[in-house]
Amino acid sequence: MTELPGWMRPPRPEGWLAEDLDNLPDAPRHTELIDGALVFMMSPQRRRHSSIVFSLRTDLTRQAPEGAVVDSEMTVRLDKYNRPEPDVIVSTASIAGDATWYEAKDIILAVEVVSPESVHRDRTVKPHKYAEAGIRHFWRVETEDGDASTAIHVYELDDLTRTYVPIGIFRDTLKVDLPFPIELDVQSLYG
Repeated sequence: MTELPGWMRPPRPEGWLAEDLDNLPDAPRHTELIDGALVFMMSPQRRRHSSIVFSLRTDLTRQAPEGAVVDSEMTVRLDKYNRPEPDVIVSTASIAGDATWYEAKDIILAVEVVSPESVHRDRTVKPHKYAEAGIRHFWRVETEDGDASTAIHVYELDDLTRTYVPIGIFRDTLKVDLPFPIELDVQSLYG
């Protein structure tokens, strides 16, 4: 048995910290930190997933107000033990060119496109963490009917309970006023 790479061993008993994520030589590309544990995707990204992410990023960029930044493949620092990587984010602040993460306080929308290997994290773990961190809007993109159609589940943060409440499930046209006016043809996201 070959020895495990050094980046697979937490440097302290309580696990990894958010700042450790930037110092992991040879770690897989999409490495996230959830509760002090590294989570990485070793399987190749599916075409449907990457197409939806690209389309969302393009459509949101086109509709975003001045000063809003739409990004993907970046982590969000929720706290010292959590730096997940939403599939798409909208931030009110830009970051330096060599930065690797956004601050949760600046994120106005986090989007997760559910894949077979991320179902539990995208439906349960990440929304809970995003809500606790105060991210006001969360979308979960799911495939339905055996991958024949797409649905976007839209949520807004309830300040009292610090949890997300459902706004709606959109299968044809998504039209919302918050976090800014957005209109999307849901079924055209994958094409």
